[in-house]
Amino acid sequence: MQLTVLVDNSAGSVFGAEHGLSYLVESNGTKVLFDTGYTDLFKRNAQLLNLDLDREIDTVVLSHGHWDHGDGLQHMEGKRLITHPSSFIKRYRKRDHSNVGLKLTREEIEGRYSLSATEGPHYITPDILFLGAIPRKNDFESKTTPFVDQNGDPDFVPDDSGICIIQDQQLVVISGCAHAGICNIIDHAMELTGIGQVKAVIGGFHLKHQSQQLKRTIAYLEEIGSPALYPSHCTELPALAAFYDSFKIAQLKTGMILNF
Repeated sequence: MQLTVLVDNSAGSVFGAEHGLSYLVESNGTKVLFDTGYTDLFKRNAQLLNLDLDREIDTVVLSHGHWDHGDGLQHMEGKRLITHPSSFIKRYRKRDHSNVGLKLTREEIEGRYSLSATEGPHYITPDILFLGAIPRKNDFESKTTPFVDQNGDPDFVPDDSGICIIQDQQLVVISGCAHAGICNIIDHAMELTGIGQVKAVIGGFHLKHQSQQLKRTIAYLEEIGSPALYPSHCTELPALAAFYDSFKIAQLKTGMILNF
């Protein structure tokens, strides 16, 4: 499989960057766009790589309904879109009530895409799996949230999901922001597939500070065999430093192509 970084917070070479995430994932001839960032940057960076996303992909996966992962949906149409149904709720930051939800409404999305809104897992191909709603089983993850929903209730981002790629009876797990907890996401991928070997974990881990959650996440990753790690986007410097100390990670930048 191959993963191309179209959008991330860090710029590589001639490629632009923004606070967002978008990956092009290819496995056994099928290309899937995972998230879109919040502008048309994902398409502009793709063009620099001689990729025509309008022609080359049929399926878009939205990991969750936050602006920095899904507002780029305004710049495509005519594709199949897979996401959790709660991706379309109105949501805000607690600190200032600023919007963090999608610019497009569900009705507008349905006018542009063939929408598959599902809480459950869904196989896009036999080796590409949308994970659906993530059970929050670990006692150190998804315990606090900086967000509220349209009713003023805490928003723990129930729509947060990811995908996994099955390759030679190993998993490559890809997250958008991991509001559900990156360990919970990995656990769910292993449970759904019955595969216990994790080859790599890529994406936003939503870890920002030196904390018990970070320490226990590192311990968990060591326990499952220290897969190749590519934390990015919403994984901030203190957490990246800790991951580097434990796993000697490399920084993801736009334009990078990973092969597994």
